[in-house]
Amino acid sequence: MSNIGDKERVTQNRVVKLLKNKLGYEYLGDFQDRSSNANVEVELLTKWLLSRGVTQVLITKALRELDQASAMGQGKKLYDANKAVYKLLRYGVKVKADVSANTETVWLIDWNNVDANHFAIAEEVSILGENKKRPDIVIYVNGIALGVIELKRSSVSVTEGIRQNLDNQKKDFIRDFFTTMQLVMAGNDTEGLRYGTIETAEKYYLTWKEQNPEYNPKTDEKDAKYLNPIICEGGDNALDCAVLRMLDKKRFLALIHDFIVFDAGVKKTARHNQYFGVQAAKEHVKSREGGIIWHTQGSGKSLTMVWLAK
Repeated sequence: MSNIGDKERVTQNRVVKLLKNKLGYEYLGDFQDRSSNANVEVELLTKWLLSRGVTQVLITKALRELDQASAMGQGKKLYDANKAVYKLLRYGVKVKADVSANTETVWLIDWNNVDANHFAIAEEVSILGENKKRPDIVIYVNGIALGVIELKRSSVSVTEGIRQNLDNQKKDFIRDFFTTMQLVMAGNDTEGLRYGTIETAEKYYLTWKEQNPEYNPKTDEKDAKYLNPIICEGGDNALDCAVLRMLDKKRFLALIHDFIVFDAGVKKTARHNQYFGVQAAKEHVKSREGGIIWHTQGSGKSLTMVWLAK
């Protein structure tokens, strides 16, 4: 069993319960003593693809493409491997049953129907690399590890969890495990949840704020624009509310599909204001209406335009 501290254990138990009972993730178990842990759980992915009507021949070929994309040999950087994997996740794997067959696309994630995917979590996931490490919670979609959370007790700063994530991505530890990872997170009860992507520097980790859907800029005070970060349905602290809001299945996939960019060697994801701004702009585009997204200096205007275009 896990040997993490009692206070962190309480926090982790509660977050696991939220993901299971409130957000509908399947609990795979405590993987501390499991020797076959990987960022692609082949059995789970194969089972899901078979349920979608994909033939075993195409599954074998798609798994080979995914394995080659995530391989870290010959001086390949984590950024490059992660980018190659992301391309397969977002656009599907192009394969042929045989040399004379037409090219087919094997979709590893159903982006159009969130509920058609298999969302699962495991805790204390022991990974063998240059040195053995054990992320607190790993999020899998169809058997592919797409998110990781490091949790700390309230008296330990979230920055410690961020630094732990960064250390884990080094060659000396479990860098290869992060080739499939899309959101990298750390949290505690008082500071909430901070998030980034692979190799995000500590100072660039972001804090999620939930936009108030009832907010009216013409009549409401400015501080009413966002919901209370520590009070929400199903949660009563900053960590619980951030987990419930950010890791909702639909939003989790939306953040990965629509709000990831690889920019000159740096992988980036969206701030909360960019996410809500783009989502609102998309609705205006659909109805052929114009509009304005207000930005302050340095708030990410260029990336907002990129994500809206995507």
